[in-house]
Parts: sequence; C-alpha cells; structure tokens
Amino acid sequence: MKYSFSQRLAHFFHVVSNIRPVVWIGLYVVIIPIFALIYWALPDSQFRLPEGGSANYGSWIYYSIVTITTLGFGDYTPAMPGAQAVTAIEVGLGLIIMGLFLNAVGSMKSEIDVESEIEKQKALHNAMETEKLQKSIPMVLNSLNIFMAYCYSVTTPIDKREKLDVKYNPDFLFSDLSDMFEPSGLPFDRTNLPAVERLMHSSAQTSLALDSLQQRIDLTLWPQLLEDCFSFVANFQMFSNTDLMFRNPDRIVISDSNGDDLSVEKQLAAKIKNWKPDDDTTLDPNLKAIEELYNFIKENAKTAMEIETLLTELAMKVTDNK
Repeated sequence: MKYSFSQRLAHFFHVVSNIRPVVWIGLYVVIIPIFALIYWALPDSQFRLPEGGSANYGSWIYYSIVTITTLGFGDYTPAMPGAQAVTAIEVGLGLIIMGLFLNAVGSMKSEIDVESEIEKQKALHNAMETEKLQKSIPMVLNSLNIFMAYCYSVTTPIDKREKLDVKYNPDFLFSDLSDMFEPSGLPFDRTNLPAVERLMHSSAQTSLALDSLQQRIDLTLWPQLLEDCFSFVANFQMFSNTDLMFRNPDRIVISDSNGDDLSVEKQLAAKIKNWKPDDDTTLDPNLKAIEELYNFIKENAKTAMEIETLLTELAMKVTDNK
C-alpha cells in the first residue's frame, strides 16, 4: 500500500512527538562536545580568535555552547567557509532539536491532560455505578436471604428445623432432603406449599434480581461479584431447563401394595430418607432428579453466600467513606 507524502509526513511527526523530551535534551547536550571536537580538529586559520584567546578543546566547548544556543558573543568567529559551514550546521541542528523538544513537551502535556480527563471520567463512572449498586443492595440482599431461608427449609428435616435459628448448613446430606415436599414452616411463608416449590420460585426471583443487576450496573468494576452473579444465573437457567417431577403442580396419586393411596411425593420422600451413600440414583429417574436439585442447592447456596458477603462488605465500605 502506497502512502502519500502528507501521510508519511504526518506519520513522521506522530513518531517524533512520542519521543520523550528528555531524549531531545540529551541529544542537544551530546552534540556540544561532538562539534567542539570538530572545531578543535579544524586549522586555527579557519577562525578569528580573540586577542590572547586559546585554541584548546575547552575553548571550543565554549564556542560550541555559544553557537548551538545562538548567543553569538562574537569573540570566536568563523572566518573561512569550512568553519562557517560547520557552525551553520550546529546552529541548524540546535534549532531543530529545540523545536522537537518543545513539540515533545506539548505532546506530553496533551497526553497528561487526556489521561487526567480519562481518570476523571473513570472516577465519575465508578462513583455513579457504586451509587447505583448501593441503592440495589437492599433488594438483592433480601432476595438472597429468602433464597437461603428456603435452602435451609428444603435441606433440613422437619424434626431438626429451629424456628428461631434459620441457618443453612452447607454440609447437608442427600437424605436431609426427605421433607422438601412439606411446607417450609418459615415465618414469612404463609402459602402452605411444598418448600421445594417455594425454593424454585425464590431461585427464579433471585436469578432475575441478579440478572437485572448485571444489566443495569457495570459489574466489571467488581470482577468477583460479576463472576458470582453470572454463575448463579447460569446455574439456575441450566437447572430450570431440567424436567423435574416436583415442578408439576398436579399431584399424582398411586396405590401401594396394601391398597393405600400414596402420592409420588410421599414415595419419593421415603426413598430419599432411606437413601445410603452407596445407592445409585441413576436407577431411579426421580432420585436422579433430586440429585440434580441437591447439586443445584450446593452450588448456588455457596454462590449466594459469597454474593451476600461481597455486597455487605461493599455497603459497609461505602458507609465508612461517607
């Protein structure tokens, strides 16, 4: 691809402008002794020396400084074409380097101004996103707390539930899910529906709240929070696509060997309660579905607690900064 002269010139000045000012100052200083060496090598007859003036290297250092800075005191002057040419070259180089130095200073100042403006915009963006997150924290924490309360009721048999100590146990066993078809018994739950159904409803609400949080707020400012929110929503979406029996609102009733009517839920609850660690859940589709629920609760309850901790810490940090 061919470039026009103006494009090449623009590229040249772009490259030159990116050179730091200290480089041009260094080059400016280095030229002085180099030209002094050239003057020293020229015959003395090339110059008009002042009366009583010397022609040693130190004198030519002085002359080189006076020349490159365009002071021109006139005590040492070039008298012949050779000396005049070298002097003119040094003056020209000095002016060019000084011009490039000033250009580099201007470019660096513009760069600093741009970076400063970017930092201001970034700080403003961070402040706005933090404020929006701060306003959303109570709602999200409420959803997480309700979700964790239902996790507690689903994973805790009725005879072990404490009305005053609703605390989820992350080390619950598969057999602890046996009473998940019973009402949750939570103070705020007056539906009398199975705890597992309320857990699914709460999971959907919490997933919606976290997904909305990701949509409305730039969570890239809090990478761990973004990762946890995404993980919770993704796990719920995958789990919600699973065809699980306990999502069906119709209660199927069958008869046992004695002719007594037993719902599928009661039969399943009995299987869960009698489950042993060496039992193979894949032999029973319903137990396999409960195993998926078991893994879902393990993963998302852990994620929910992490999100709750992050949001609480963030809320306290913002409060302390006020």
